[in-house]
Amino acid sequence: METRVSGVVGRRALGRATLARQLLLERAEMGAEVAVAHLLGLQAQNVKPPYFQLWSRLAGFRPEELSELMESRRVVRMVTMRSTIHTHTAADALRLGPLVQPARDREIQHFGKGLVGVDLARLKRISRELVEAEPRTMAQLRAELAKLWPAADPQALAVAARCSLLLVQVTPRGLWERSGQVRLTTLENWTGLGERAGHARGIKRGAGAGAGVPAGRGAAAGPGPLPGAEPPAGPGTPPGTPPGTESTPATPLEDTVLRYLRAFGPASVKDMQTWAGLTRLREVFEGLRERLVVLRGEDGAELFDLPEAPRPDEDVPAPVRFLPEFDNLLLSHADRTRIIPPEVKGRTWSGNQAHCTFLVDGQLAGIWRLGRDKDGGGERAELVVEAFGALTRAHRTELAEEGERMLREMTTAERFSVRFGPLK
Repeated sequence: METRVSGVVGRRALGRATLARQLLLERAEMGAEVAVAHLLGLQAQNVKPPYFQLWSRLAGFRPEELSELMESRRVVRMVTMRSTIHTHTAADALRLGPLVQPARDREIQHFGKGLVGVDLARLKRISRELVEAEPRTMAQLRAELAKLWPAADPQALAVAARCSLLLVQVTPRGLWERSGQVRLTTLENWTGLGERAGHARGIKRGAGAGAGVPAGRGAAAGPGPLPGAEPPAGPGTPPGTPPGTESTPATPLEDTVLRYLRAFGPASVKDMQTWAGLTRLREVFEGLRERLVVLRGEDGAELFDLPEAPRPDEDVPAPVRFLPEFDNLLLSHADRTRIIPPEVKGRTWSGNQAHCTFLVDGQLAGIWRLGRDKDGGGERAELVVEAFGALTRAHRTELAEEGERMLREMTTAERFSVRFGPLK
């Protein structure tokens, strides 16, 4: 089969395609669990961003829906891509964890000087026993491991434990309007998935899988397969396989490439390497070349895509969207000019603080902050919107309306307002 080449695609058209895959051109009638799987996880360095990511992408989304999925252990928080915290379906956490292990191994090597004389296999075994007996904070893990290796760097010991095991943050951490320390246990222990399922100790299962998940929103109900783990539609057909190419089974890494393109494409090899925090993926793309469409960016870069994936016209309207800090839309390509104009690059950060952002006409156009307080009249919320450039009257009105909707649906404030001006 010859490679399908479909010509040059401009940055604006690339942006529209990615917005469509990211469910940002039109809110999707999709359950939160299915959306988390489709998006290959949600950046979750902070607790609230996953909720705002889904609110901007899904029709009728309620924050409680994601919280309920976390409490029922169908969705988890753990370190995966780029060695950062993501919210994943439990099945994807099991699948993606081993694929990004090389990045974890590099992190262990970075702390190598503090691990001289440490038997890493023994450390992994003991760490598993500790966190499966009861969830532990990193401080508790450091203290226990330091008793066994007093000459080693306690921080290096804890990092090695975190990077050698698939560890999840247990609830209530990550729940909507709840708080809790970061306490860790293994993915297998928390979800019952994996080769050691049923052998872990110390943590009782809470609500049954799927408990409390609203029906009719695409959730996988009951104890059935989790999103991302469904059996193929036919012999040798993994999820994400382009139509008409079902004959050759995909490896886990090939399957992840196909799913990445479904959620973020069209994309180059470097784009996916940036998203995953991995290197040397060229060979995987080459193995899939005959099953993909190959495009060219304006700069001549080779871009891969699924043959049947949506690639809207560059003039398709793109509604304004409010995004939280660290949204994967802005972090998952090496060349981010499809969404981030060169003239605003770097303006979403103040020192080491990342700001929430908003899109106008499919492009990064400014930052925002949500403030909440209480007085004698009850809770009040104010959304401050700072644009990087001049806004048309129509865009200003659209931002105000979308902002009021966000305040109404994502806060419990009795009074709220939208103000345009600099963040202070």
